[in-house]
Formats: sequence, structure tokens, C-alpha cells
Amino acid sequence: MGRTIAVTNQKGGVGKTTTCVNLAASLAANGKRVLLVDLDPQGNATVGSGLDRGAVAPTAYEVLTDQGSAREAIHTPEETGFDVLPANGDLTAAEVELLEADRREQALHSQLRQVAEGYDYLLIDCPPSLNILTLNGLTAAHGALIPVQCEYLALEGLAALLDTIRGVQASANPELAIEGLVRTMYDARNNLASQVGDQLAAHFGTQLYHAVIPRNVRLAEAPSHGLPALAYDSASRGALAYMALADELERRRCSGDTASAASA
Repeated sequence: MGRTIAVTNQKGGVGKTTTCVNLAASLAANGKRVLLVDLDPQGNATVGSGLDRGAVAPTAYEVLTDQGSAREAIHTPEETGFDVLPANGDLTAAEVELLEADRREQALHSQLRQVAEGYDYLLIDCPPSLNILTLNGLTAAHGALIPVQCEYLALEGLAALLDTIRGVQASANPELAIEGLVRTMYDARNNLASQVGDQLAAHFGTQLYHAVIPRNVRLAEAPSHGLPALAYDSASRGALAYMALADELERRRCSGDTASAASA
């Protein structure tokens, strides 16, 4: 069965969707079968994968509200190499409907296990908030991958997320682990970025990936073309950095090197 990874951070603008799309493309380029699950009502991962969020159907909304199956909602965009379970603004309504549902935090997990055998990795792009959609993503996941921008108060912003992960571990998903933290939009010329990076390394140790995602114009441009950076400009620093992240993730999985949230 494929490994399900929730890419999450309650803080917006940290490169969460960029990480989800480009990691999916990099793993696919390494021959892995990948499903990207867009769980954000903004649908940016859907657009960044080459799908029209306004026209695609069914979506994660139908899946979460039991009006359709995950298998029916999976699409295969051209040029990406991975499958997508898309999302759009309709997903906002699912937040309200799930609050009235039994086992509301299990809705995504129940659906994904029907298709998980067909993939090596299932990457969930969670919304930038700690809501019922994020809870579904964490409950469905084996691991949480946390993109972190190296800026002021980065560590403080992680505290609430780590508390949520521990809460999910204690209640809905005891198998949930921290897959790792990855530094994004990193500028080595910035002294603050280096200092925060050092703090992350000191606090999280081996949970912090060695691969670092730099600020890169190609990463910023690629979504407007509906492409991951690897398809847009495979020689760009951003594309190469995500390939390095994919390689490191694979090595960690093969060695069984994931850490429990309780140890963070």
C-alpha cells in the first residue's frame, strides 16, 4: 500500500502547495506512482497540475461528502506524470457538512484506502489552517511533511501544528509520524534565514531534511503554466532542489527513518 503524506502548515505562504506539486512530479520522475490529493478549497494544487478547477468534476467535495468515490474523482493531467484528486471552492461547503457527519475526521481516510494499493505515494495538500479538512488529511496520513519558511517566528508558528499532530496521534491516528520538515524559499544570503535554519536543525535534528528549497523564479512561474517546475524548466534550481528532496524522502523511507510526533 502506498505511503500517504499530508503536506501541511497552518501558516500560509510557506510553499506548501509548491512543495506538494513539485514533490509529486519529482517522485513520478523517479518512477513512482503518485496521487496528489488537493484538500485546499483554493484549488491551487489542481491548477498547478494543469487542471481547470472550474470545470473538473467530480472533486474532493464529492469524495468527502460521500457523493462520489475517490476512484471516480482521480484525473491524470498531461505532462505531470502523476494523478490528481482535484479541489475547488465547492470544498468550502464540505467543511460545514462534515461538522454534522459521524466519524467526520475519517471521511478522506475511508475513501483513499480504496485506491492506495495503486500508488507508491499519496500526497495531500492540506489547507493553510487547522480545520476539519486538515484533520481529515492528518487522519488519513502515515506522515506529516511540514514546509517551513526560514523567517521570524517560524518556530513559534510550528507549535500549534505540532500540538494538533499530537492530538491526532492520541485520538484518530496513532500511526501518524512527522515525515520531516523542509526549508522553503530559502535565501542563503539572508542572515535571518541562516539563523532560523540553525534553530530548526538544533530543535528538530534528523527530522529536518538536508534538501533545501531555494527562492527561484522558475518555481514561481511554473504554476501559471499549469506545470510543475520539472516540466517547466528541468534544469532550474527549484526543480533540482525538489528532485533532491524526493531522493532524500525515498532514502528515508527505505531506511525506515521517520520520527514520531511525540518526540518533537
